[in-house]
Amino acid sequence: MFKKHISNLSDDTIKAIILVCLAVGVVAVSYGSLAMAYGFPLWVPLALSMSVLAGASEFMFIGIVASGGNPLAAAVAGLLVNARHIPFGVTVRELVGKGTVGFLGCHIMNDESVVFGLSQKTPEQRKAAYWLCGQGVALLWPGGVLVGAAVGKLLPTPETIGLDAVFPAILLALVLPALKKRTTFIRATSGAVVSLAAVPFTPVGLPVLLSLLGLLTRKK
Repeated sequence: MFKKHISNLSDDTIKAIILVCLAVGVVAVSYGSLAMAYGFPLWVPLALSMSVLAGASEFMFIGIVASGGNPLAAAVAGLLVNARHIPFGVTVRELVGKGTVGFLGCHIMNDESVVFGLSQKTPEQRKAAYWLCGQGVALLWPGGVLVGAAVGKLLPTPETIGLDAVFPAILLALVLPALKKRTTFIRATSGAVVSLAAVPFTPVGLPVLLSLLGLLTRKK
């Protein structure tokens, strides 16, 4: 059944989804190696990668705890970062499904699956893209953590070799074609300016939410 839905997607969309999922896996390698460098046992990043499935909050959690912070405070900070999932859930409610399937559909909801799901033209394509990307991330994120943990002792810090920059670089490459539209460019630029301006004054994760204000910008 799922294979039938995938056939509704164009080859370019499938390739883009695969590319993004692979990028997520690379970032997961960074996350796994960083967790090992911080002295966490393997089960901690692995359990987080399978249950939370949200990279930004997981990076924040291990960073706060490793620096001596309270695990509960770290968890609360992670929830703040993931506050964007509330509007996500409302937006993709028709793609998630119901019952047991709906539970899994909610679990694989992330930035990537939402973007690909909403960017398609037909309901069938939106659902196929959402599930393909969501399941890809759900597999490659924990898988990348295992790889990162296995080679963590041999790798320098992720920042040194630039693993943490791979994911945003690929996302930027995927977004650039859409910026050819004047309205999209103006709104994206406005959101970026608002987000960057808020970084010094707001908690981690909030600038991303504030960037949504760029959608209110109108073409002159």
